[in-house]
Amino acid sequence: MNTLTRTSPTPMAAPAPSIHPATRMGHVHLTVADLDRQLTFYQNVLGFKLHRRDDGSARLGAGGEDLLRLTEVRGARRVRGRTGLYHVAVLFPGRRELARAIARLFSLRHLNHPTDHIMTKTTYLDDAEGNGLELYAESPEDGTFEIAGDAFAARRADGSPSDGREPLDVEALFAHLTPDDRLDQPIPADTKIGHVHLHVAAVDDAVRFYHGVIGFDLMGQSRAYQAAFVSAGGYHHHLGLNTWAGHGAPPPPPDSLGLRYFTVALPDQVEFDRVLERVRRAGIAVVETEEGLLARDPSQNNVLMTWVTKES
Repeated sequence: MNTLTRTSPTPMAAPAPSIHPATRMGHVHLTVADLDRQLTFYQNVLGFKLHRRDDGSARLGAGGEDLLRLTEVRGARRVRGRTGLYHVAVLFPGRRELARAIARLFSLRHLNHPTDHIMTKTTYLDDAEGNGLELYAESPEDGTFEIAGDAFAARRADGSPSDGREPLDVEALFAHLTPDDRLDQPIPADTKIGHVHLHVAAVDDAVRFYHGVIGFDLMGQSRAYQAAFVSAGGYHHHLGLNTWAGHGAPPPPPDSLGLRYFTVALPDQVEFDRVLERVRRAGIAVVETEEGLLARDPSQNNVLMTWVTKES
C-alpha cells in the first residue's frame, strides 16, 4: 500500500456518473494488536464465524463471503484525531435477528447504545480494541431519515417529526424473540456489511472522490454537521463521510490500529472496468491486486474495488 500516492480528484464539470445500482459493500480489513483477543470478541460476543486463520491473520463472517478480515501487528496503537474508520455497520436481515444480537450483548454486559433512527433500528459499540461498530436492521415502514436544509431530519410514518436519534424501545424489539431463540447462535447467513463511516480530512474532497469519480450517488451533505452520505441504487447510505476527527486531520501512521481498507463490490467486471476508467482518467494512483483495484481517497483511506463472481 505504500506505493500509492496522495491525490485529490479534479472537480468534474460534467454531471457525476452514477455507479451501478447493484453495487454494495464488501469486507472490511482491520489492523489489530492482539488477534486472539479480537477473535474472542467477534466470535463470542458478536457471533461471527471463523472462516480461516493463518499466521497472524484471520477471516470472519456468516459462513459465506468474508465480512471482516483481521491482520495482527504487534505493538499497533490507537492514534486519535486522524482519518480512518469511524465505524463498520453490520446489517442484520430483520428485527428478530438484531434483537438476538442486542440481547446477547446485554447478557454479556457488553456496553452498547441502542438507538432508533426511525428508518433503522441500531446499536453502537466498540470492539475489543476500540474500533467502532454499528449493528442494525432496516425499518423503513417506521418512517424516513434524511438531510434536509443542512440538518438531519427524521419523520415517523404518522408524519410526526423526530431527531432520528431516539433511545431504542428495546422491550418492543425483544418482543420479536421467541422462547426457542438461543443467544449463543452465530449470526445468520444473510448478515452483511451494510455501510462504512469514514473520518476524512475534508468532506468536499471526499464527495468529489466518491461521488464525482467513483460514482456513488450523493444522498445528502450537511455543512453544519460536517458530514455527507453517498450510496448506490437509492440506498440511504453505503458510505458516511465526516470530519469529526478534525478538519484537515492527517492520516494515521503505519503502525496504527484500525482500517487497512474497505471493499466496494461491483456487480460485474463490466461495471468494474467503467469505474477503473474513471479512476485512471482522474489521475488517481491505483494498485492492482488479486482481488481487484486498490486506491486511496484524498484522506488516505484505502478502498478496494472488486466485482462479484458467480463463486462468491
